[in-house]
Parts: sequence; C-alpha cells; structure tokens
Amino acid sequence: MTARLQTTLRGPEAYALARTVLDQMEAVGVWPTPLNFELWVHAAGEPEGLLAKEIQRLVATSEPFSEATAEMLAAEFLPRGRLTEEIRDAGRVLDRELSSVSHAIAKAHETQTAYGQTLDQAATSMQAVEDDHGFQTIVSGLSSATRHVRAENETLEKKLEVSTREVLRLREHLELVRREAMTDALTNLANRKAFDEQLARACETAQSDGRALTLAVLDIDHFKRFNDTWGHQTGDQVLRYVGSVLGRLASHPRFAARYGGEEFAVIFPHESVGLVESALEAMRSEIASRALRRRSTNDDLGAVTLSAGFAVRRPDETAADLLERADEALYAAKRAGRNRTACAERLTKAA
Repeated sequence: MTARLQTTLRGPEAYALARTVLDQMEAVGVWPTPLNFELWVHAAGEPEGLLAKEIQRLVATSEPFSEATAEMLAAEFLPRGRLTEEIRDAGRVLDRELSSVSHAIAKAHETQTAYGQTLDQAATSMQAVEDDHGFQTIVSGLSSATRHVRAENETLEKKLEVSTREVLRLREHLELVRREAMTDALTNLANRKAFDEQLARACETAQSDGRALTLAVLDIDHFKRFNDTWGHQTGDQVLRYVGSVLGRLASHPRFAARYGGEEFAVIFPHESVGLVESALEAMRSEIASRALRRRSTNDDLGAVTLSAGFAVRRPDETAADLLERADEALYAAKRAGRNRTACAERLTKAA
C-alpha cells in the first residue's frame, strides 16, 4: 500500500473512495468480500499499477472473479502476500539445507560405525597374526579406513560450513523482510503493527518491573487543509519531515511510530513526566521552527505545528486504556488551540 493511499484511508476522503470502489465492484458483479474490497481499494489507489491493470484485464475478458482468483491476486500483489512468499521461499531453502546436512551426518555416522567395526576386527586379527606380512595387511587396512573416515569428516565439515553461511544469510534476509513489514514506507518510522506490538510489550514490562511508562500521541495541526491546498505529494513531504525529526529525537530506548495518517506516537519507558514533557516540547519546537518550501515550485509552505497529548501508565492499565487516555489528552490540546502539549494526569486533576 502506498503512503498516499494509507493517508487517504485514514481521512475523510476514505468514504468517497470506499463508495467509488463499491460502485465499481457492483457494476461488474464482484462481491464485496473483505479480500475483494482490499484488492479493489489497492487498485483504485494505484490506477496505473500492475494490480489495477490485471483487474482491468480480468473484467475485460469477463472471467469470473472467484475466491481462487482473489487469493491469487493477493498472493502476487498485496504486501502481505509478498511477505508470505518471502517466508515460504526461505522455508524451502532452509528445508533443503537441513535435509542436505541430515544426509551428510547420516553418511558420516555410517562411516564411523564401519570404522569402529574395522578397529574391532583389526584387534581380533592381531591376536592371531604370526608374521610381519599379516601385521602389514592389518595396518594397511586400518590406514585405508582412517583415510576414508577423515575424508567423510572433511566433507561433513565443509557441508556444515556452507549450510551455516546459508542459514545466516537467510536469517539476515528474513530480518530485513521483518523490518520492512514493520516499517512505514513514507517516514521510515515503525508502522501501526510494530507500534501495537511494542506498546503491548512495554506495558507488560512496566507491569512486571513497576517502572514508569508514558505514551504520547502527536498530530499535525490542520493537515487536511494543508493537503487540500498543496496536494498529497506535498503532504507526503511534510509527513517525511515530521517523521525524520521524531525519529531523531525519539531514538532508543524511546520508540517512535507513525500511528496512522498524520498521527504519530512515541513510547517513553522509564522517564519522568518532566522529561517526557520536555522531550515533546523539543519535538514541537524543532518542527515548528523550520519554514518549509514545496520542492516542485519552491513555494513557501509556512511552518508546521504539532499538538501532543500524553499519559502515564497506571498500575494494571492495558495498552488500549493507556492509548485512549493519551488520545483524550491530544484532543484536549487540540481544543485548547493546537500547537501545544497536554498531560492526561493534569487534565484528570483539573476535572
């Protein structure tokens, strides 16, 4: 899914897009199942893309849009389908390597067993040998068996070395795929899925160690008006700029994510309310301090401002409840005039 389509689906334009997609599907007799709808939304978001062209081809040839067809298109064109295929490919390579290593180990085991039997036979034969020729025959047999065992062991070592390198390569590749699946393509921050998982882990850790955990939700002020005035491409430029500042000022152990559309979130583990508020003010100030210009025309876009709300996790509070309180603080900052930070705890005391 492109960054522009992600932005559209998290704003008022999503309703118009959904109605357009449903009308298109009804016109050609395609049932609006969740998978079919997802496919057609992606096609509508990228009308010149490969998925849209393939759907147009299927419609033009009057081929039935069956569940099998939808699954095939999803596997080829949807991001999760490509990710699944990457994992399947890695699994097939790993299975092949493990099978090869298993075969080499089994062969080496057979050789070692045969070598043990040769040693036993040699020991028995030595007791009965009466001349030098007999000893030479036994020693020659042992020497040959030893060379064979050594060769098998060297083959196994080389095979294990090659397989180890291949497994390490697969691990690095899958880690890259995992990071890409957890990264917002536009801002290079963590995406919503990564944020949800990280917040759940952070809440579990805070529950077990009793240390502070604070969640902040930030929103670009008047972003829809900005998009309507300057267009989505310029809006994407603003999102990238905000993401770069948040990513720099919220480095590990803090955790910054694009929460959705023009919303961002930052997790602050083990920090006091004062430190969190200072950090959020630094983020707001730096973002607002720069006068942006439109890349294509060099038009002055003015300053971008953020509103932020944050909440400190209460004992036994779930991730969903913490997020809800941080959202309420964000809305309070918006109602108070925007371009400011609100604290959920202070709002509760004031109430």
